[in-house]
Amino acid sequence: MEVTLLGTGAPAGLPRPDCSCAVCATSLGAHARAATALLVDGTLLLDLTPGAAFAAARVGHSLGGVGQVLLTHPHDGPPVEVPAGLPQPGRVPDGRESALLTGHRVRAVAMDAPGTGYAVTGPDGQRLLYLPPGGAPAGLEEGSGPAERYDMVLADLVGRPDALAKLRAVGAVGPTTDVLAVHLDHDVPPGAELRRRLAAAGARAVPDGSTLTVGVYEDVPDVPRRTLVLGGARSGKSVEAERRLESFPDVLYVATGGTRGGDTEWASRVAAHRERRPGSWRTAETCDLVPLLAADGAPLLIDCLSLWLTDAMDSVGAWDDAVWADGGEKALRARVVELAEAVRSARRTVVLVSNEVGSGIVPATASGRRYRDELGRLNAAVAAECEQVVLVVAGQALVLRG
Repeated sequence: MEVTLLGTGAPAGLPRPDCSCAVCATSLGAHARAATALLVDGTLLLDLTPGAAFAAARVGHSLGGVGQVLLTHPHDGPPVEVPAGLPQPGRVPDGRESALLTGHRVRAVAMDAPGTGYAVTGPDGQRLLYLPPGGAPAGLEEGSGPAERYDMVLADLVGRPDALAKLRAVGAVGPTTDVLAVHLDHDVPPGAELRRRLAAAGARAVPDGSTLTVGVYEDVPDVPRRTLVLGGARSGKSVEAERRLESFPDVLYVATGGTRGGDTEWASRVAAHRERRPGSWRTAETCDLVPLLAADGAPLLIDCLSLWLTDAMDSVGAWDDAVWADGGEKALRARVVELAEAVRSARRTVVLVSNEVGSGIVPATASGRRYRDELGRLNAAVAAECEQVVLVVAGQALVLRG
């Protein structure tokens, strides 16, 4: 089964008309994207968008052989003149399956938002899933029975990364599934930043006009097993870390800061983090990280190592100069080595967050300088065990390693 992407952008296209944002200003030339539309084996058109006939002609295809046009959007799409020879666009009711004369089968997939998704099975059995913008499949529950595995999934991965998490949770997306981002809007800068974000989810994007063969293996970058995300205060490091795992199910979020009873400002920070995380994630409040890193299981997000270090320094008496000199420093070094070795041995996907404080003002107190120095050593030790290290500055992620 062959799929040609006549467009890969949001319904309004990219750049958006009359939008002056930085992303739209740079989405030119190879980075420009027409509204998403798919031509399957030259006979089935999923979404009729402005300029579809010209887009097909530019890549050497004709819409003359199209026998069915199906819409996914919650509405009937923008006003588009149906090219001569094309059938009127239609929609398959949710849950119903339509058999085409070409040998394709198309099943309408119910969504959790307005719109219709389509599961298409080719004459040779290859299966693709195409989802509308802003939607995820409805009724997918882990443990509800074996799901059919898709060879290719095309979805709004930037707007609804949880759609991919739901499909992974039921086994509909596996390691060999080719996952492609479509309906791309001005949420993410084009080029390297888009590739980086999608690679963290095990997905990719392709230019308009690309023709892909369903079921053929594509070399998508492996999701890093261990990632360290560094950044200063309010830099966006936690958001970056959470974004890396939001397309995976059953993530365990490890909060190392505790509850701090009576501290209302801290409670509001914790609440903001919790509200931002997907509802399917679980939370553990602990500084006992080694057993979690040693266990098999779902992806682990540890936020953050700087609070773990505070707890570790408290436990060895690091704030007392006499205790520090009489074995406290040695005990802390052993704790850091133990943690770094646990990161090295971890078999599950792990994303760790830590503060980068070495570039700031020199602390005025000896204890502050001691903490700064030890956090720098801890960050270096953990970074050495991670496939990818990212520094977040002003909300922008800079890849230092990987």
